[in-house]
Amino acid sequence: MKDQRLTLLELNGLVRELIETAMPSEYWVEAELSECRESRGHCYMELIQRDDRNATPVAKASAKCWASKWSLVRPYFERTTGQRLRAGMKVLLKVYPQFHEAYGFSWIVTDIDPNYTLGDQARRSQEIIRQLKEEGVFDLQRELQLPRFCLHIAVISSETAAGYGDFAGQLADSPFAFRSQLFPAVMQGEGVEQSVIAALNRIYEATVASAAVPSAAVPVPSAAVPVASPTGLPFDCVVIIRGGGATSDMSGFDTLALAENVANFPIPIITGIGHDRDECILDMVSHRRVKTPTAAAAFLIDHAQAVLDSLNDVQNRMARHAQQRLTNLQLQLSTLQEALPRLFAVVKTRQEARLDQLFSRMLTLSQQTITDNRNRIDTLEQRIPLIVDRRLTAERHRLEIMTERLKALDPTLLLRRGYSITLKDGHAVRDPKTLHPGDEIETRLEKGTIKSIIT
Repeated sequence: MKDQRLTLLELNGLVRELIETAMPSEYWVEAELSECRESRGHCYMELIQRDDRNATPVAKASAKCWASKWSLVRPYFERTTGQRLRAGMKVLLKVYPQFHEAYGFSWIVTDIDPNYTLGDQARRSQEIIRQLKEEGVFDLQRELQLPRFCLHIAVISSETAAGYGDFAGQLADSPFAFRSQLFPAVMQGEGVEQSVIAALNRIYEATVASAAVPSAAVPVPSAAVPVASPTGLPFDCVVIIRGGGATSDMSGFDTLALAENVANFPIPIITGIGHDRDECILDMVSHRRVKTPTAAAAFLIDHAQAVLDSLNDVQNRMARHAQQRLTNLQLQLSTLQEALPRLFAVVKTRQEARLDQLFSRMLTLSQQTITDNRNRIDTLEQRIPLIVDRRLTAERHRLEIMTERLKALDPTLLLRRGYSITLKDGHAVRDPKTLHPGDEIETRLEKGTIKSIIT
């Protein structure tokens, strides 16, 4: 057996020949990209398959797409899907096996089916949309009301993006006093989701920390002094814009976390991400979707112009109404001026007749009252002597009765009958227990008084 030993190169060569002989064909394989990078025109991939139940990796492999194929496959894939190949994407690859004596085994990619990835993306998008609807947040942004005076704008964009410059310039050239504040964010690549969410959080913190400032702001020429937001918040709406980036970098706007943040945001959000393909999920949950940053600026300017036109229309209608009202009042005044002399004459005649009637009635009532009072006085004059005589007789009789009663109560009558009264200090003694030895008492009889000392 030792005589049949092989070098590692020879052994790897046998493995290569065995693989090339046993697997001479190309195969379509479904896999998820766990890593994807380019180097010197070649694309190096790490493939993975996960368990559907718990997402545990059950298979891994390396794959390469050489520059000669990659230069053809990549543009077609990106043009069809609108995205670059990236980690986390599910793909359908056409591969053949290759074992190199020095570099080991690898799958060599010769083609990528973009339709498979599109189908997977559509399934993921539908799953995100379904989850948003189950949470009841899918339509929350559309239920918000864009402020009538929408002049204070929070902008989420790349600071160096041409689209942001176009947006800001278009607002500055408008006849309205727009004020915008940029919240920089990454707008392409894998960092889009977290960067945009962080910008939304900064806007929300500024919103929560702001004090309500009442204002009656109206769309006015931009030369006017800026005024506080009529909502009492620092911003009236949020604009997420992206310009100049490749459509292949749109995947960051199709995530559940970003969609939930936008859907639950308390201020209307307008998106102008600048792409021609179907709406991304961010567009679906936003308050308003436009195609480009300049279209977002045009929408805000048109909104302000519509408000201004509405105010001008109301002003004109109020002026017309006031003029019509004034004309009607003037006609009424002229009519009253003409009718006033006639009306005054009629009223004067009626009032004079009414006064005559009242005077006659007052005269009649006065005479009747005087007659009635005279009759009453005559009657009283006749009755008073009789009443006085009756009252004197009654009082005289009452006096006689009281005199008799007083006589009956006279204590001298009791003394005449043999009774006596014992006094101490001028008060009648009713109980002998009230007397003490040495007290002096006085006894009154019919014919004298006896004084005694208690022993």
